Amino acid sequence: MARYTGPKHRLARKEGVNVLDKTSKSLQRRLNVPPGIHGRKRKRRLSEYGTQLREKQKAKTSYGLLEKQFKKLVQSVQKRKGETGEMIVALLETRLDNVVYRLGFAKSRNMARQFVNHGHILVNGKTVNIPSYQVKVDDVVSISPKVQKNPSVAELLGDKDLQILPFIKREGVSGKLLRMPKKEDLEVPFNLQLIIEYYSR
Repeated sequence: MARYTGPKHRLARKEGVNVLDKTSKSLQRRLNVPPGIHGRKRKRRLSEYGTQLREKQKAKTSYGLLEKQFKKLVQSVQKRKGETGEMIVALLETRLDNVVYRLGFAKSRNMARQFVNHGHILVNGKTVNIPSYQVKVDDVVSISPKVQKNPSVAELLGDKDLQILPFIKREGVSGKLLRMPKKEDLEVPFNLQLIIEYYSR
């Protein structure tokens, strides 16, 4: 299945969650109204399966994963000992494309994914071009000199108001994963238990 490349506002309204990595007054007004001419009509009540499916779709859409990738991630976690929901969040948050986004080197996860694909991201000084690469604790993630000259990136690097999550640290054009993320470190916009139930059927 191909990655969705259509209008992001439509996708956000479909899932009922802001997946744009930024917000706008227009989106905030219409976020809970599904797209299409019948969007404002009363939504029919979802079945248990339908509710689980929607939460799974929210998570996939938020992080820009394909079904095969997300299913593999969840199923790998289900085989481990520990709190499954927390481990899902940890694996999603430590994907290289997501870490690049969280460090403020890209405006969106999609932009971060492109940087990784094009070889503009280094991990411990070596180029890594796999967006799903799992960043490990103490790994140093940095951006290439070429990308540092990108006007959008230069603007992001100069943003003094950027909120950095507690499990990562940024210094200039590089950042480090200090520890594995926990659920309480961020606002998770989807129900992890329903996702676990979906893949446990």
